[in-house]
Amino acid sequence: MCSALGDGDLARVRAIGLRRTVAAGQVLVWAGDPNAICANVVSGVLKIVRVASDGHEHIVGLLFPGDFVGDLFTESARETVQVLCDADLCVYPRGALRHVLDVHPAAERLLLRRALTTLDETRKWMLMLGRKDASAKIAAFLVDMARRLDGSGGVAGRFDLPMSRSEIGAVLGTTIETVSRQFTALRVAGIIALPGGRAVVILDQARLARRAAA
Repeated sequence: MCSALGDGDLARVRAIGLRRTVAAGQVLVWAGDPNAICANVVSGVLKIVRVASDGHEHIVGLLFPGDFVGDLFTESARETVQVLCDADLCVYPRGALRHVLDVHPAAERLLLRRALTTLDETRKWMLMLGRKDASAKIAAFLVDMARRLDGSGGVAGRFDLPMSRSEIGAVLGTTIETVSRQFTALRVAGIIALPGGRAVVILDQARLARRAAA
């Protein structure tokens, strides 16, 4: 958020912000807790979790660098936000940030644009989840990860997945076995490489995109 502000607005936002490093696995906010803070993701990836009435956890979204965390207009958090991989955040007290936005329209407009971008990403997410074919789901997921994480592994076309295959299955509404089978099929087809750990290398972006669109 800060990079798009003018010097004056940037100084005012920075004055109320605190840089914070949060380790993987830590919960930034629990569903039902007071909305006390907001944050801008500088690095790392967070997941947004909603618990259904039957107690099952559903990952309903991911937050990447540049995304905004928090809700300025509701008193209680609707979802739990948990860190998937070590993250750096710019954290702002909710009340202080609301005051800055009230006084400085440029900052308010920027936050609105961020919210609209997040809404657009959510629509893409729901479209991906709506695919019935597991192969298309996995391919679409990898296309999205490549778009948002490309180069995180130090090389263009290579990135490190921010979650385990079990968590990917939870996100996509499938099993870890299905995720593993689809990863293997993409590797055997020469579309991706899996050099180890959570690293993924996209070898054929065009074929991956075609599978995602199937």
